[in-house]
Parts: sequence; structure tokens; C-alpha cells
Amino acid sequence: MTGFPSTVPGALDTVRATLAKLRSVPELAERYADIVALDSLEDLVHAPVMVKDDLNVALEHLKPRADHGATWTFQSGGSTGAPKLGYAPTGLYMDEVYAQWKPLGRDDVFVNGWGAGKLWGAHYLFGAYADLTGCTGIGLGAINRAEYDVWLEFFAARGVTAIGGTPSVLRPIFGHARETGVKLPDLRTVLWLGEAWNPGLDEDIPAVAPHARRWGLYGSTETWVAGTNTPDCPADTWHLLPSQLVHVGEDQLLDFTSLKPHGLNPVLRYRTGDAGEWVTCACGEPGRALRILGRRDGEVKFRGILLNVDAMLAAVTGQPGVSSAQLLITEYPNRAETMEVLVVPARDAAPGLAERVREHLLHAAYGPATSFHRDPESLGVRLVEDLISNDRTGKTSGLVQRRER
Repeated sequence: MTGFPSTVPGALDTVRATLAKLRSVPELAERYADIVALDSLEDLVHAPVMVKDDLNVALEHLKPRADHGATWTFQSGGSTGAPKLGYAPTGLYMDEVYAQWKPLGRDDVFVNGWGAGKLWGAHYLFGAYADLTGCTGIGLGAINRAEYDVWLEFFAARGVTAIGGTPSVLRPIFGHARETGVKLPDLRTVLWLGEAWNPGLDEDIPAVAPHARRWGLYGSTETWVAGTNTPDCPADTWHLLPSQLVHVGEDQLLDFTSLKPHGLNPVLRYRTGDAGEWVTCACGEPGRALRILGRRDGEVKFRGILLNVDAMLAAVTGQPGVSSAQLLITEYPNRAETMEVLVVPARDAAPGLAERVREHLLHAAYGPATSFHRDPESLGVRLVEDLISNDRTGKTSGLVQRRER
């Protein structure tokens, strides 16, 4: 077990306050009863690991409110069921991010390309960050393929210097610009958050904007921003914010403890499902950095949205005529990933089953529909006789991920 080092003033008092909040939740009181005292941060090793369901129970009981300003509500993760909520005060804790990470300044013209609304926080997160920088902001939000030409022309005419979005949103925009010969000579900053960097952007961006470089943020709605990444860092390596206490546990699974004295989510050894390891970053910044190795739980990032595999499969198998189902996500080197739902029909399934399942997923009020509304062709439903199984073990997983070469 690695330790819980921190130099944040009052860190232990913050952790104790979080523990007291969790003990006040009747459903969680027993699991924290054996922690007699926290005399140091090292004593967190005795605290149980928290998962999403635990945090949801705590938030439902505590219903946190900000001391000042609004209490903003966002979806924590994604599924076909009712949203699980996370909370943050006005400003979304971005002042701490700005103190450590400065890709934007007053002279920048910044396009915010994260989708707004539907309980996703990224658009508002970067709006709060832009406010701190004093830049000129453009709240673009999500656009579809038919709009690329007109907006790229607008970016060039306005001298846009920065654009941000999830890599799965940015890749088709830059790919289209490259194919059509559009240049963005003033663009120097590409911001990303929400999923892993797409290496294909490393090919597209220089052809469209030769002076542009990538800057990333890492985190979740539960932890909020946990780490920052600069152009000199590998795309999978992050420098943690002072308020994030990260522990690398068994199987390299990460758990996060919030040291924000006014944090609204009671995050105490919260396991996100990501695995990681401590490294020395190639950028040369002293101290250890966190390399993210990928997810190791029942949830998967698809185009920037965290999807719960079990919940999505339950939504599919709950449809009349569906016997069983499986998700197949395919990654491509030169375009965004796609998802195919493999469905084994029941004997009495009525005609048109695949179309009905697909329409059900596309028109959900939240969850997967958020991933597909910009590019509905990324979702397919196929009727099969058998699901994909492991040739070695014979086991059939609910999720199969493949990479096309």
C-alpha cells in the first residue's frame, strides 16, 4: 500500500469533517463505525473504499448546499436509468485549476465545444475557467457534421486561438478541416477533457493549425478536476491538484479523497474505476505524476460519457423480444469509436426488433443518447444468433472492446 501524502493546510481537518458527514448517513454509519479516530492521513488506510452507489446514498441523504452562490447539479456518470447526481458550487472549483494550469490568457478567443445542458458539467466547467482568464469566449456547444464548414469559416474569420472539447468531438472537426483544406493559422491551443486523447488528432491538428498544442484536464463529476496536463506531458500523465489525495491500491485501482474545505461531494477514498501508477513526468516538473492506465470496472467511457454497461444492457434486455444482449465498442485509428448492440432475439420477437431497440436508446432522455445525438450513425443494433464469447474460457462478457488497425 502506498501512503497518503499531502501538504495542504487543514487537510486532516477536512478529512475528519467528511468522515463525520458519512457517519451521519444512516445507511453508511455502520461501515464507518470502526474508524475510531483519524490521527493522520495515513489512518485513511483503515477507511473502506467508496464506490458510486455509496456516494449516491450519501448525497441523497446529505443534499449538500454551497455556502455562497448556487449549488450546481450535474450527472455523475451515465446510464439509461435515472441520473446519479453530483454537486459543485458556483465556480466549479476552477480557481485551483487556474492557479496551476494556464493555457489561456486575456488575448485568447476561446471556442467552448463541449455540449451544454443534459446534466453534463464540462461546458460550464470551462466557462468558469474562461471567466478566470479574462479571454473572449464563444459558447459553441455541440455541432453536427452539416455545420462544420460554416463554423470552421467562422473560426478562421474571428481569429480563434483556442478550441476545446472531448477528443471524439474534436477529431471529426479537425479531420474535416484537414480533408477540405481549411486552415486555422491563429489557433494555438486545443483543450480536452472527458476521455483519453485520440492520437489521430496528432496527425490532423498540425495540418490545420501548425502552431496549436494540446492541454488536458482529468477528473470526474464526483472528484471534479483531479489533474492537469501540458503539451510537454505524455497524454496519459497528469499532475494532481493540491486538493486531490490519490491512493494507488490493489490491482493499481485509484481512490480519491477530496481535501477541498468547502467541497460538496463527500469524497473519501472514492474509487473511480480507473487504474494508475506513479511516474516521473517527461515534462521535467519535479515530484511524482499520475499515469492513467485505463478503466477496470463495469463502466466505460464512450465519446466522453461514462456509460454503465449493466444498466445499458438492462435497458436493452427489458425491451419486448430481446433474449440477451452485448455491447461491442470498436476503436478506429482515424475516426471516432462506434458502438454496436448485439441482440439475440427471443423466439416470439416481432419484426423490426433491431430498429425498435436502436430508437429506444437514441431517444432516452439522458445517458447514452448524449453520446449519440451528434453522430447517430455511431450506434448500431445487430441481431445475432450468439453473442461473442472468450474462446479460451467460454465466458461471455457484457462488453467487448476491439481496436481496428
